[in-house]
Amino acid sequence: MNAGQLPRLSRAIAFPGQAAPPVRMVHLGLGAFHRSHQAWYTHHSGDAAGWGIAAFTGRTPGAAEILGAQDGVFTVVERSGAGDSFEVIGSIVEAVDGSDVGRLAGLLAAPTTVVVTLTITEAAYAATGDETPLARLVVALAARKAADAGPIAVVSCDNLAENGSVARKAVQTIAEAADPALGEWIRANVSFVSTSVDRITPRTTDDDLLEVAEQCGYADQAAVVAEPFRNWILSGDFPGGRPRWEDAGAIFVDEIEPYENRKLWLLNGAHSILAYAGLVRGHATVAAALSDDTCRAAVEAFWDEASRHLPGEGLDIPGYRQALLERFGNSRIAHHLTQIAMDGTTKLRMRALPVLAAERAEGRTGGGAASMIAAWIAYVSAVEGFQDPLAQDIKTAKTHDGEQHTAALLALISPGLAEDSALVSLIHRQQEAFAAARTHA
Repeated sequence: MNAGQLPRLSRAIAFPGQAAPPVRMVHLGLGAFHRSHQAWYTHHSGDAAGWGIAAFTGRTPGAAEILGAQDGVFTVVERSGAGDSFEVIGSIVEAVDGSDVGRLAGLLAAPTTVVVTLTITEAAYAATGDETPLARLVVALAARKAADAGPIAVVSCDNLAENGSVARKAVQTIAEAADPALGEWIRANVSFVSTSVDRITPRTTDDDLLEVAEQCGYADQAAVVAEPFRNWILSGDFPGGRPRWEDAGAIFVDEIEPYENRKLWLLNGAHSILAYAGLVRGHATVAAALSDDTCRAAVEAFWDEASRHLPGEGLDIPGYRQALLERFGNSRIAHHLTQIAMDGTTKLRMRALPVLAAERAEGRTGGGAASMIAAWIAYVSAVEGFQDPLAQDIKTAKTHDGEQHTAALLALISPGLAEDSALVSLIHRQQEAFAAARTHA
């Protein structure tokens, strides 16, 4: 079938006779994960007809241009071992180039806009400059203050521990530097909600788009592929209201830290190990890396360590680990390791260091957590093209040899740990083992 001869997906095709929901939410960081997760949950809320999303892109305007041509609607392809299912999601009603700060300010100045969600990547919370997502958000919050538009909730959906608190601190710092009065207004009128989010959403391929055309009878350039599993846990206040996400399975809790840590360590931590060790050993996807005994053993060793620091029967750690193995092993979800491997220095601080510190505090070596760092060092030492906020520093550190090489790279993650000679030696041995294993994979 020639997809070029098919009609382009639009709201009129997907939802004939239905009006688009009014914009009451703004999202920063329009990408595949937002479409498969927050937009999916909003579409499935019991009051979805009253909650439309205006979604702003991050680095480039491409996603906004594609979605804009489709009235914001797109297909979620849910992919499991049993086959694929297709559903059009209609909660995004406006897709905007992230650089359009004027439109963002106008939306936040409207009292009907009461929620801002974020998927801006972990590194963005420490980024500086006027063109960062949080700097743009502060400009828009200033417009809301000037318009006396009332309180609003900011909901971080990035893979950070206590992500709501991290967002609050970053926004407050930017605002107070610009205008102390704005900082005071934000403190009194903006709530910051913490969340734990989970749904594996790999990059969409041309073959995926062709399948949508063949199975659905329309052309959709914004389709996303996701696993059947999805999870959203939230903690915080929504002073202006929110969609009934609980109707779609979202869970609201008073204390989110245990759920955050379970996800950051067990899922995201395992992803990092599989990405770095897997790429060093010649694998391309999560499923392929998991089938490698060396990678699988490193994941299990880290999980054993992390599980000791995840108390609470309600977390069901054994069941969660088993479910992760099944999800990771879904070979029909081509979750590419290069996608996971980006921004390692930022991610390792949240995924490896807390477990390493907890293990060492109890007199153990923390070898499982250390192996995640070692796999990263083996990876960045073997390749030139990688994305990281400290890419230039990594290249400089790679000019050293032996344990000095290991220590220089470890210092970029945690300077104090780089001064521990025993830990440096441990990570150096693990790094060399990963590198040596590359020739035998």
